[in-house]
Amino acid sequence: MHSRIILWTLTALAIACGFAVNASAEETQIRVGTIDAFLTTPREVDRPPVALLVAGSGSTDHDGNGPQIKPATLKKLSEQLAARNIATLRYDKRGAGGWKPEFGRPEDFRFKDYVDDAVALVGYLRSSGKFSAVVLVGHSEGGLVAILAARRVPVDRLVLLATAARRQGDLLKAQLEKQLSPEMLAPIAKAIDSIMAGQIVDPLPPGLSIPPSLQPGIASAFTEDPVDPLKKVGVPTLIVAGGRDRQVARLDFLALSTASFAAKTLWLPEMNHVLVDVADETDDLKTYNEADRPLDPTMIDSLVTFILANGTAK
Repeated sequence: MHSRIILWTLTALAIACGFAVNASAEETQIRVGTIDAFLTTPREVDRPPVALLVAGSGSTDHDGNGPQIKPATLKKLSEQLAARNIATLRYDKRGAGGWKPEFGRPEDFRFKDYVDDAVALVGYLRSSGKFSAVVLVGHSEGGLVAILAARRVPVDRLVLLATAARRQGDLLKAQLEKQLSPEMLAPIAKAIDSIMAGQIVDPLPPGLSIPPSLQPGIASAFTEDPVDPLKKVGVPTLIVAGGRDRQVARLDFLALSTASFAAKTLWLPEMNHVLVDVADETDDLKTYNEADRPLDPTMIDSLVTFILANGTAK
């Protein structure tokens, strides 16, 4: 579905995890509509808050693992929250483990389907009556999904982790600019612009392989703007980003912070895109397949404090 050249970007934006469930928590598999999900609930806690964990791009499963990267970010995050008396719901994105017939035809997929899934899961959590608050926690592209979902369904809080402030098509071009020669980049960038404009590009330039039938679905993801809908989100918001993130820049963090001027913000100089601390580029690359690498502890502490806080964010 994606090109060789954008495999890094669209798959590496996915997040993942890899612990065993904490002994103080109980995990239950559920199904909401067509979505398979896993509810982790701290034991002996009456009506805890619950965080819906929304993964980044790619065919990402409920642990945040994709076909080619397995950092186990979501599972690790769930474990840390459950240990602090916060329930979580994480789920297999459409396409994780293969495309199911109940999702319809792949060529009919649109980005709003991801948002519909998150809205349905929030509705499930709300209607259960088991939780004191429902918090949307989106990582990378999942932050965009969370922003759009928060515009459609009531939530108590919103958390954006390593989330871009640009349209994904523009972000992709910026990322490729760092990797490709100007000669190779120019036709690819032109093709991305055409797809974003709603055109079908066939044939595609070398290095880009998005079948024509799937280009409208890709375009629907490439053209969603996070900033304008975030300006209209009225719930307390936490924005977290890291200085070692090679996929999302500091300017994205600043733009999101400006769009949500009352948000609580946290900049962590040593944290990378999969929410762990790294020393250099080599160390960064390794973490995309290190399920046992611990998440940034300051990020965890701040996230827990924010979820458990009463009233508005400070």
